[in-house]
Parts: sequence; C-alpha cells; structure tokens
Amino acid sequence: MNFLIACGGTAGHINPALAIAVELRKRIPGSKILFVGAGRALEKTMIPRAGFHVINIKMSGLRRGISPKDMIYNVKTAKNVLTAGIQAGKLLKRFNPNVVIGTGGYICYPILKCAARLKIPTIIHDSNAVPGLTTKSLSSIVDKVLVSFPNQENLYNKPERVVFTGTPIREDFKLRSIFCPFRDKRELPLVVSFWGSLGAEHLNKIIADVIKLNIKSRTFDHIHAVGKKHGKQEVKSFLKQVGVSKVSELPKGIEIREYIENMPGVMTCADLIICRGGGSTIAELIELDKPAVIIPSPYVANNEQEYNARQISNVGGAVLLDENTCTGDSLYGLITSLLSDKEKLVNMAENIKTITAGDTTDNVVNIILSLAKAR
Repeated sequence: MNFLIACGGTAGHINPALAIAVELRKRIPGSKILFVGAGRALEKTMIPRAGFHVINIKMSGLRRGISPKDMIYNVKTAKNVLTAGIQAGKLLKRFNPNVVIGTGGYICYPILKCAARLKIPTIIHDSNAVPGLTTKSLSSIVDKVLVSFPNQENLYNKPERVVFTGTPIREDFKLRSIFCPFRDKRELPLVVSFWGSLGAEHLNKIIADVIKLNIKSRTFDHIHAVGKKHGKQEVKSFLKQVGVSKVSELPKGIEIREYIENMPGVMTCADLIICRGGGSTIAELIELDKPAVIIPSPYVANNEQEYNARQISNVGGAVLLDENTCTGDSLYGLITSLLSDKEKLVNMAENIKTITAGDTTDNVVNIILSLAKAR
C-alpha cells in the first residue's frame, strides 16, 4: 500500500504524523510512505531523521489582519494555494496513495482537497480542542475527521464523520518504563518543567525565581529545559538569574538543560509537570496520567492552548494558570502545595484517565487501514 501524509510547520503537527507513519510501516512492511510539507525547518529535519522521505510544496497561511501588508500577503497565499493544488494533483496521480492523511498545517488543504476530488480516501486529524482553519475548511470534504478530545462532534458541520481517537504519540512513550533514568533513586519529589522545544523567555524568568526559592528550601528535585531558541547562551543566562555561574554549582537534584532528550523517561519519573498547552504535550500528559500545572501560551491562534488545557483541568487533572498573572512566588507556592498533598496528586492522575482514548496511534491507524481496504 501507499500512504501520503501531509503535515507542516510545527512539531505538534509533525510528531503525530511520524507516530502514524512508524505504526503503518510496522503493520505493513514494504508499504511506501511519503510526506508532503511546506518546506519549513522542522519538516526538513524531523521527517528525514525518522527515516522518511518528504517532498516540499510552497504554501502559506492566511493572515487575519486587514492592513495593506496583510492583504498583499493573503494575495500571495491565494496564488500559492492555486499552484500547490496543481502540484498536489500531479503528485497524487504519480504516487497513487491508498489513503491521504493530514495532521495539520496549511499544506494539508491543497493536498487533501485534491485527493478528495480524485476519490482517494482522506483523513484529517486535529490535535487541538478548537478546530484549526485548515481542519474546518476540510471537514466537509474528507472521509473522516479525527479529534483528540471527546464530545467535539458538534464543532463540525458533519458530526457523523467525526471520530474521537486521541492524538498519536511517539512510540517511545509506550516504552517509557525502560527509558526511566532514575526510578526509585530520588528522596524528594520530582518536578519537570519545559515550554516546548524553543522555550519561552518570560516563563524561564518565572521558573528561575522558583528554582532560587527551591535552592533555599530544597523541597523538591527539579529538571528544567530552557529551550533551544538561544541554545547554550540561554542556559548561561538562566544560570545567572538563579545565582550560579555553571551547571556544576547547582545543588544535587536541580538540573538545568537546554533540551530534555529522554522526555518519555523523565516525564515518567516526574511527580508533577509544569508545561504549555500544546496538543502533543497534552496527549503525552494523558498517556502518562501525569498531574500538571499548565500555563498556556497566549500567543497562538484561537487561544487553542487554553482550550486544550481546559480539557484536563475541567476533569480535575491539571491546574490552569494565566501567564500574565503568574509569578515565581505564586508558582512555587502552588508546586509545594500540590506536592505536599499526595492524595490530591493521585486523584489528579486518576481524573486524567477519564478522557483517554486508549492506544491513540492504533486508533488512527485502524481507521486508515479500514479506508484503504475499502477502496
């Protein structure tokens, strides 16, 4: 079988696509899997690194502003949509996929629209609780709309096509126990904090204040990832805020990293997670049943991270904080309060289980293969 996967832009779109591709390759050895992206940096690195081929088609999104600059940009986008549609048609006829899958990003629109017109089975998956513009635009023409949270059918024009599957996550999260680097070796509870792969400068300052308070009290162990946006320079700047000149001067049990390479293992060992509200992060919290303090980014479209976070906070599995009112003192107080109440942490973990969809990757792949066989 041949499978075409369209995704682009962010790790939140690419990681679920890679999880699907890995499972398809495992289930049907010898199948051909081709990715289509819009040529952005993460697509060029993450997809080939996972062992898959990606073809890039120039595509851009719409801007919601009405300034002359925005209008000129949208005219260019309209031209890109037309050109991308022509390229998509040629690619689909040449590759002849059994199913076309989209996991988000503007590149999904021309690819899935053209595939549907050619009567090729199509699926769009959305990792967020609020449908993105691309998902909404495609929801009436694709065969299935796969969503990450329950009771979302009425957000779409054709609710009968909507299926709750959860968000596919990387395979190593299923094997997390063998990756856990320090199980049963810590005397204090462990807090893990991160803001996505690039980090967040303002929140890093807040976490620096938390760590300064914790250095004095040594209430919990803490691993924090500052993010890769400024690399090692960001780590140096962070350490300066904490009051030390190098990592080796930090007290035992407090670690500052640029990036957490072994995220499944580290998250598995954590008693509490401090994070953003991106779709993939929320899916990982659900997979691991991890209590969390979520500080959604206020800078994303449709305020989607807050809606994602509310899926967990509404069932009592997480505490939701506003970045604009959060301080180092208030966050430190919340962390110590939660860690001192073990029963509450257990209840939070149990509450998260109420919104699980089971094996999310299997759910999605089962639907893909059912459509492929029916063709």
